[in-house]
Amino acid sequence: MSRPERIDQVIPAIVEHDAVSNHTFEAQRLLREMGFASEIYARIIGPGCGGRVLPIDELPESSGRDHWLLYQSSIGSPAAEAFAAHRGTKLLDYHNITPARLVERWLPPLGDEARLGRAQLARLAPLVAYALADSAFNAAELGEAGYARRRVVPVLVDRGNIETAPATDVLARLEQAKAGGGADWLFVGQVAPHKAQHDLVKAFACYRLAYDPVARLHIVGREMGSAYIGALRRFVDDLGLGSAVELTGSVPTAALAAHFASADVFVCLSDHEGFCAPVVEAMHRGVPVVAFAAAALPETVGEGGVLLPQKAPTFVAAAVHEVLASAARREALVAAGARQAARFTLDAARAAFRSAIDEAVELV
Repeated sequence: MSRPERIDQVIPAIVEHDAVSNHTFEAQRLLREMGFASEIYARIIGPGCGGRVLPIDELPESSGRDHWLLYQSSIGSPAAEAFAAHRGTKLLDYHNITPARLVERWLPPLGDEARLGRAQLARLAPLVAYALADSAFNAAELGEAGYARRRVVPVLVDRGNIETAPATDVLARLEQAKAGGGADWLFVGQVAPHKAQHDLVKAFACYRLAYDPVARLHIVGREMGSAYIGALRRFVDDLGLGSAVELTGSVPTAALAAHFASADVFVCLSDHEGFCAPVVEAMHRGVPVVAFAAAALPETVGEGGVLLPQKAPTFVAAAVHEVLASAARREALVAAGARQAARFTLDAARAAFRSAIDEAVELV
């Protein structure tokens, strides 16, 4: 097939400070650099994205040969049906879809969307000529769903999350608290049941009781729904940790950089991650990582952090204490994290993306 003139992207929803959204914007820049016309079409366009993204209703018709579409798959959506109905040659970029069982108790609509998304993923397989996946874990799921041509292309991590200088006011506040002693735990990601912030709070409570009574926990990320965040806040208060646990919500990039700069350890106890960009950002910024070995996390963390086979609160607390109690152990983990993070630099991911698109053009 001849080289297409344009490769547009379709995404269910696009918002600021979101890994899949950041990936989509960076993919657009790369496609344009490669000489393709490229727009982004979304069913839901969040604040701050207007003018950069078009409504999916405006997706133009195509003869199919000169116009390709790249679908960013992470949830069920009517956007997938618009993508399927389009006559253009189809590519798909899979960021994984959280299993419904992990979210439906707290967010029933999200459970429905997750089931729909996995059903759509299977239905799209015969229509998609070439697929990309954030990780080998995701690529394996694509294979099970019937995608014959697939290639791993890591998430195009937002360079701002790695290079932006810390906000001085936020860093000053965090450093003032640190002056009184105690370690700072950090987790970055949506406040949602599959991210298991409740397990993080349990482990943190054990850590304060056993090792460090003045430690602090910072959970940075936007809330997904009100039920889970409400229960999490009540849980924190019931444990008497109201002054020790900070739930920041979504923050600007410079404020996020301040949290990374002040953190002593990044702890991730998620039950499901298709890649986990914040882990890579932590390793880039020299923060040692302790993570539950679930889904794609063993692949993303590799030898760059401590991977836990279980997440009983006392077990996690002891693992974090082992990291923070020894300067040599912490330094070794920071060095290992830097080596692992080097595998996921933006330049490396860009090269992988370009290569995949070139291969798709050659093969399809």
